[in-house]
Amino acid sequence: QVQLVESGGGLVQPGGSLRLSCAASGRTFSSYGMGWFRQAPGKEREFVAGVNWSVGSTYAADSVKGRFTISRDNAKNTVYLQMSSLKPEDTAVYYCAAGSRIYFSSYVPRYEYEYAYWGQGTQVTVSS
Repeated sequence: QVQLVESGGGLVQPGGSLRLSCAASGRTFSSYGMGWFRQAPGKEREFVAGVNWSVGSTYAADSVKGRFTISRDNAKNTVYLQMSSLKPEDTAVYYCAAGSRIYFSSYVPRYEYEYAYWGQGTQVTVSS
């Protein structure tokens, strides 16, 4: 059974940084896509960033481009989201997700229906 466990959330001041981790188990993710989504109170869940594990390509939403970086550690079966220059509008529950399809191109999955497995989420609050 696939399990995704997020960690690293918390309270941070505007302009600060956090690194989220997502440890995956139950399957080797060396050929699939993994990503981060977030859901703020009263809003729909939205894509943040993703990585095509087999090719190594990444893609980030415009709202976080240049501030957030997604990366992976194959040996640890873990994906990270490094968040910098955080803003109050980044406050949300952040979810890790894993796909079930292999992409042989550089395409990075970025829609919820492209992901089959989800973590429980970790809260990120940006406030002074």
